Amino acid sequence: MIPPLTLCRFFCALLLALLPSAAMAHPIPDLPVHGIFQTGGKALIRVDVNPRCFDEDPTTATSLTRIVFENISPERKTELLKAADELIKREIEFYLEPAGRIHPEFTFEFSGEAGRPLETDESVVVISAKWSTQLQAEATGWSVRSSPSNKLAVVFENEVNGTPHPRVAVLFPNERSYTLDLTALMGAPAQNATLGSVPALGGSGHIASTMWSFGKQGFGHVIPEGLDHILFVLGVFLLARGWKPLLLQVSAFTVAHSVTLALVTLGRFNASPKIIQPLIAATIALVAFENIWKPVYSPRRLLFIFGFGLVHGIGFASGLNPQGSILAALGGFNLGVEAGQIAVILIALVLTGWLRDADLYRRYVTIPGSALIGLTGVYWTIERLVH
Repeated sequence: MIPPLTLCRFFCALLLALLPSAAMAHPIPDLPVHGIFQTGGKALIRVDVNPRCFDEDPTTATSLTRIVFENISPERKTELLKAADELIKREIEFYLEPAGRIHPEFTFEFSGEAGRPLETDESVVVISAKWSTQLQAEATGWSVRSSPSNKLAVVFENEVNGTPHPRVAVLFPNERSYTLDLTALMGAPAQNATLGSVPALGGSGHIASTMWSFGKQGFGHVIPEGLDHILFVLGVFLLARGWKPLLLQVSAFTVAHSVTLALVTLGRFNASPKIIQPLIAATIALVAFENIWKPVYSPRRLLFIFGFGLVHGIGFASGLNPQGSILAALGGFNLGVEAGQIAVILIALVLTGWLRDADLYRRYVTIPGSALIGLTGVYWTIERLVH
């Protein structure tokens, strides 16, 4: 059995070790690969690279905004374009069947995220790599693979005759996407399709596969990427370990962040990260300090948890940007987030469940743990406001 004081010291040391590196943490950017196809074989492959991807730690790197971009030198812009070319060649493999692996000859330009215009000073600038080509008549399938060394998720999305394909794949290191069957577009007989491929026209949407892909992404958005969300869930957990108050609080948080996650993803609402990130940090501090001020759980706390969940949902949405299959992506991503939260709670239960004495638990776990989480939230709030 672990002595309560030792357990307290362990939590404090862990949080202090993680605090500096996570102060300005952001979700790791994805590498979206868009295949745009038309009947007859006309194709455009586009890869959008956020310059944060070049940083040793993309979670702490800041995005390149329009106002910053307009003030960097032509030499620096050339360096960024070269870095994007090298990153794509190193981290993504492209395949056209039956030829096998291909090496697209991309052209590079700066643009807004997902092709959006750079309308404001805070608009994020990305590097868009494009390869326009006419497929050969014998082309049967299209797919990509994320290299084993890749630290980024590759999002494989396609558009056929102006319509987003319903199946989307989120690929982690050494994973290969499904194969998009191009035979119908090329006018070739169906029997020439690659085994196990997904029809480009008139086929199943494979909702379960898309949900699974985005579910993995949602889980990763909490564990290991989302230390701020982890600390919030721990703050909720520390006050009361009883199943009923814990279930009510987690449910309120889940419903709330699901609402704003959907609104932002569907384009019905948006807010600047400069506002949302400090607010997320502030919610961590508030929920933790309430554990110290209010030793007993009360239903009133659900209102605060719900409000805080609305804020966290906007933060979650920064990790989700599907071009097609929005409902499947939303559902899968949200389920992944919930799985991550449940995993955090289960780990906390395993570490503290043996300490059944309520007074000892509050003295050695709730108060010191909440104090450190609260101070971390205050520190992050200040850091995110000044940057």
